[in-house]
Amino acid sequence: MSKVVVLTGAGGVLCSTLAKALAKEGHKIAVLDLRKEAADEVANDINNAGGTAIGVAANVLEKESLELAKTEVNNKLGPCDILVNGAGGNHPLGTTSNPHLLAKDLEDTTEGFKTFFDLDPSGIQFVFNLNFIGTLLPTQIFAKDMVGRKGCSILNISSMNAFTPLTKIPAYSGAKAAVSNFTQWLAVHFSKVGIRVNALAPGFFLTDQNRSLLTESDGSLTPRGNQIIDQTPMGKFGEPEDLVGTTLWLCGEGSAFVTGVVVPIDGGFSAYSGV
Repeated sequence: MSKVVVLTGAGGVLCSTLAKALAKEGHKIAVLDLRKEAADEVANDINNAGGTAIGVAANVLEKESLELAKTEVNNKLGPCDILVNGAGGNHPLGTTSNPHLLAKDLEDTTEGFKTFFDLDPSGIQFVFNLNFIGTLLPTQIFAKDMVGRKGCSILNISSMNAFTPLTKIPAYSGAKAAVSNFTQWLAVHFSKVGIRVNALAPGFFLTDQNRSLLTESDGSLTPRGNQIIDQTPMGKFGEPEDLVGTTLWLCGEGSAFVTGVVVPIDGGFSAYSGV
């Protein structure tokens, strides 16, 4: 049965792939993104392939923007059945320059060099807001459509960072841990009104945000990219399509008794001890 699926951050690499996969299942898709042109591009791709989609501008950190987006979705497609909270990201001001603190680092005056003690609270707050508040607010707005209706669910995007934090990115790791915790809390909270809540925890996927950190201009891996591949038993980065199967399962009736789970899709990264 066709459902109305709302995806935030759906102009990006990963969630645009999920939007197109859900459209192929016959669902009506609302592609939400801060960048209207990116949302429209994904929606046009879906429509040109025979699906049904609209592009909608939405700021996941502004309730008024989300209310306007919901009104547009409801008027053009109907009430929301499934919400995929895909907006998120990191910020340089919440990132240390090195994985470990050395005593000599406290004397390093290189421009842009940051130890833990130099992290900017505004950058850390930005990351927490984008990932956690950017999941909470869309849920507050769109889940109202789901209360008391059958077959409704929410899918959050966490990270394998939520299980064990990566070096250098404390804000992002902490924010994604909050998303995982919120997923479990919300699953219990919504359990009596028929709304299931689960999350994906992607490992390493090359996106517009991390490509320059993991690969060189010639396509070869950076030292951090090599370290990641060495720690990933399957020995490769994930492809956006690798998220599709789990997404369709968690959004479909085959997982009707599944709620509160965070599923790693990481090529074994979270299972590997390094030895």
